[in-house]
Amino acid sequence: MREKAREHMENILAKLREFGLTIYDQLARGEFPRIKIPSRTTSNIIYDPDLRQFVLGDQVVTRSAANIRQVRSFTQLIWVAFFAYKSMLANQPTTLRDLYYNAEAFDIKFKNQQESNDVVADLETILGVPREDFMIFPEERSAVFGDLTIEYTSPDPDYYGKRINLSSHPDGLMIGPSLLTADFVECNADKVIAIETGGLFTRFIAEKVHKKFNAILVHTAGQAPRATRRFLRRLNEELGLPVYILTDADVWGMHIAMVIISGSANAAHLTELTTPDAKWLGVWATDIVRYKLPTDAMTEEDLNRLRLLMRDPRYQDPFWMREINEFLKIKRKAEQQSFSRYGLSYIVKKYLPDKLREVSGR
Repeated sequence: MREKAREHMENILAKLREFGLTIYDQLARGEFPRIKIPSRTTSNIIYDPDLRQFVLGDQVVTRSAANIRQVRSFTQLIWVAFFAYKSMLANQPTTLRDLYYNAEAFDIKFKNQQESNDVVADLETILGVPREDFMIFPEERSAVFGDLTIEYTSPDPDYYGKRINLSSHPDGLMIGPSLLTADFVECNADKVIAIETGGLFTRFIAEKVHKKFNAILVHTAGQAPRATRRFLRRLNEELGLPVYILTDADVWGMHIAMVIISGSANAAHLTELTTPDAKWLGVWATDIVRYKLPTDAMTEEDLNRLRLLMRDPRYQDPFWMREINEFLKIKRKAEQQSFSRYGLSYIVKKYLPDKLREVSGR
């Protein structure tokens, strides 16, 4: 696996060198350098029913140093590629935030971090690989817990080859770069439960859900970070574990589940972040009614978002449309913790087994 990881890194470095040589060759010919980038505008984002996710269409934009309005963004892009290349050569994983501040040392100006994040996304689109592959990561905030032994493939000699079981820490382990790229050595679980909120993740660990349901528990911390989505995909593809997603009963929880399943428009230029066969376990709109849960009124923003999802191609399946229509009908929402009205253990003893039986057969 170490050779495979080294080969993958060399492939990314080769892509970055090729990108740089393209610019150099244009300059050597006395030309203003230019870069062609697949367009990430909404008009070029298409839903692919075979892949079950959004992808980019055929539209391409050209960024040229000959255009005075594009010189700034052109320079930013070249610098980000340089930053990624140097970070990889030095084997120094870094964060989006580090990149934003490090630019100041090179007198590269970004209006804000969102602008630098967008330039990183441009580089992803050009290279056809996610930023994590060129060692630029967001701030990590999600975690995993369960009976899975991993072996680190990090080139750091203090960790390479070290094995650890993901149930060894009572708070779970952060899903960071080293965990994301580790080998899966031994797994005694037969499913994955991805959980939106930290409170419920902690309670599930305390109530031994990983043992009672033979599950690996993943805390998504709200909208799952991309590293977490890639990790879920690996668990599903490499270990064959079904993935179940447990969120709040609202339009945002529904969308958290859908992004894990079929991705987002913002990441349409990438194809390794989805788990198309994952299932939204709940909490559904129909669960609010069935279990008589305490609720809050939906806001107008919630309702408008639901109406928007009705036109989204990812939600056209009868199941998703049923839940959207139920939300619009009752105009109420509920949190995962609302099951506590029946006692703190109710969600583990009653709701979870009922829903796993129901959803596994759907």
